[in-house]
Amino acid sequence: MIFESNSAEDTFAFGKKMGEAAKPGDIICLDGDLGVGKTVFTQGFAEGLGIDDYVNSPTFTIVKEYYGRIPLYHFDVYRIGDPSEMEEIGYEDYFYGKGVSIIEWPELIDELIPEEAHWVRIKKDLDKGFDYRRIEY
Repeated sequence: MIFESNSAEDTFAFGKKMGEAAKPGDIICLDGDLGVGKTVFTQGFAEGLGIDDYVNSPTFTIVKEYYGRIPLYHFDVYRIGDPSEMEEIGYEDYFYGKGVSIIEWPELIDELIPEEAHWVRIKKDLDKGFDYRRIEY
């Protein structure tokens, strides 16, 4: 599926729609360069789960937990030097728990990502405008 976003609001709305359809155990891998809207997507996803808290990127904490209809575990693994570091934070409890895991920079821990994970790829195309994003799901 391809969604074309022309604004941060569009990206947020797409994330919200996915959050509304999310089920416990879902793992969403967000693939995209810095500044493409991964956090905006996650903020929409959180709203779709009924989460009222402000959602921001867990760059320095690796994972943040939010609670709504089902728990959201938001990972930013950009600072992970080795995938084995994920064991220290108990990633399996999150990935195989009763919530939804969203992982930014999943390619850094590719060998830990379950086969059934859903990949969302967000890409810019400056020829179509500064705010344009192509979201592949």
